[in-house]
This record gives sequence, structure tokens and C-alpha cells, in this order.
Amino acid sequence: MSFERTPLFRGEGNLDTLLASLQPQLDAAVYVFCTVPSDKPVPANIQPICQFTESEGMTLIVEQTQAAKVGLESVYPCHRITLTVHSDLAAVGLLATVTQVLATAGISVNAISAYYHDHLFVPCDRADDAMACLQTLTTDSQSA
Repeated sequence: MSFERTPLFRGEGNLDTLLASLQPQLDAAVYVFCTVPSDKPVPANIQPICQFTESEGMTLIVEQTQAAKVGLESVYPCHRITLTVHSDLAAVGLLATVTQVLATAGISVNAISAYYHDHLFVPCDRADDAMACLQTLTTDSQSA
């Protein structure tokens, strides 16, 4: 099997530039967190957007409708907010700053860093509030 490789390049590492360039994007889909035993395959007919193996089991983040369709128990119905700025995986302070802003507003968040972007999973009923907080953070950072 061969596949086309994307050239590797580092993202932005400067915290001030990152905060001024967050460009958060809200995904309207409802996601949930599920778990299955680590020694079992991912259930058929679901496509996790994230899976992570821990000693207790494999965590899956999937669309709520997919989890329900295959009978997976789930928790934390949420929306995903993608910070579309391409952040360097070695950047210092981005998620610390973002999660502190959300915590101050009383918004829980589960953050995941991928190669190109950081993703924030926030409760469905607080997604608009989270977006407003992130927009304010970006605006304040641009004027600083």
C-alpha cells in the first residue's frame, strides 16, 4: 500500500502570534466520549475522530449518532472547536491560556492537540459561550 505523504513543517510557535490568530471554527456535530476494551477492535460502522489507548481501555471520540447506532455507552455530549491556526507541537502556553480563559468563564473543556491544530471539546450548551470567549481572546491579543 502506498500513500501520498504530506511534507512535514513546523507550525507557529510564538504565543502572541498564536493567540492573535486562533480563528476558532465550531463543528455543529455532537460528539461523545466512549470506551472499549483495549484488546477489542473498534466497533464496526463507527469512525472515531480520535482514539487513544490507556491501560484501562481505548477511548473513542465519535459522533453521538454513531455511538447510539452501535449501542456504545457514552458521556460528555459536546461540540468540537478547532483552533485553525497551525500551532507548533512544541509551542508553549497556547492551551494553558485558552483553557484558563474557558475555565474563568466556567466552561469545561477537553483539549486534544493534533499535528496541525488544537481541538477543544466543550459541552453543547456552552459552545456559543466558548466561541465568544475565544473571539474575545483573539481580539484582545490583536490589539495588544
